[in-house]
Amino acid sequence: MPFEITRKDVVDIGSAALVFISGALTGHYAAIGMDAVQWAGAAAAVLGSVTVAVAVRVWPPTIKTAKAKARD
Repeated sequence: MPFEITRKDVVDIGSAALVFISGALTGHYAAIGMDAVQWAGAAAAVLGSVTVAVAVRVWPPTIKTAKAKARD
């Protein structure tokens, strides 16, 4: 059984990495010290990356993908 990495796998892993990295950077800079504007920017970055991760996982498949799945 060959193991194939699909585009969907790459997108899922990439979006999870985006959430992890934005959270890690936010935590690092929070430990150093941030003012209110930096906190707002960090919160927007983390919420944005979580939004991307959720959207990637719940977005409906395209017509080509749905036809290919029905064919298989």
